[in-house]
Amino acid sequence: MKRVRFAARAIGLAAVVLVGVGACALDPQGDGSGAAAPAPVGVTEQASGASAPPAPEQPTASPSAQPSRTATPKPSRSTTPKPTPSRSTGCPQGEQQRAVETYLTRLGGFGTLTVDGKQSAADCAAIKKFQRRYGISPAAGRAGATTYDVAKRLAGTDTGRCRAGSGTTFCVDLTRQTVWAMRGGKVVMGPTVTRTGMAGYATPAGTYSVGGKNMREWSNPYEVWLPYWQRFNGGIGFHETTTYLHNSSIGSHGCVNLLHRDAVRLWELGSVGTRVVVFGRRPGT
Repeated sequence: MKRVRFAARAIGLAAVVLVGVGACALDPQGDGSGAAAPAPVGVTEQASGASAPPAPEQPTASPSAQPSRTATPKPSRSTTPKPTPSRSTGCPQGEQQRAVETYLTRLGGFGTLTVDGKQSAADCAAIKKFQRRYGISPAAGRAGATTYDVAKRLAGTDTGRCRAGSGTTFCVDLTRQTVWAMRGGKVVMGPTVTRTGMAGYATPAGTYSVGGKNMREWSNPYEVWLPYWQRFNGGIGFHETTTYLHNSSIGSHGCVNLLHRDAVRLWELGSVGTRVVVFGRRPGT
């Protein structure tokens, strides 16, 4: 009888051990492979061309390997020290310094710059002011690729190419991705940046008129609010984008995306019937 009881106890202990191993072997929230499940993708502003968070002008350098504790490397006499931000300017110098100085001088309104390809305190202040005006992040005064692209597009915009009428006309240059407004043949809102339709959803060129306005329009197809909406071609219109505008790898579904201050200004200038002239073609569409 004692042998039977001992055998029963031994079998019960083995069962407990096996159940415990089975419970710890797999993550009940995983897929059995030991890999973490992918994080859900957040809802983005698809109607206006959702973008990733602002990309910095200059990629962050990857961390370097930690130095050995046992060996102290001797400094090389021939090594040239890497350039660092000037203490007098507080700004790093970008690879497009001279070009940005040239374009900002041509545009005017951002301060006095010296076109010499060398960063100065005045250059730094002017570039920062330009970056803040056109929503370039970070606004650190560095003349990088995004600052160069925006400055070049704005400086190269020919407002005379827009076939403006006698009243108010909204002009969209798809090639340079810029927008401005004219009234009576004169520019009343200078060229600013925009982001139009991406490949497969290219914003069509042509002459239109504003057919409707709404301070805050709801987009049924994409389920997103469109601030300062002004429709001019079916479901295509001007509106503010709440995402980073300077991601050229994406675009809208045909709408003309604007920075907040520009969307507000265009809203104030426009009315139902305002002429809209769209010309050129966005590169890549």
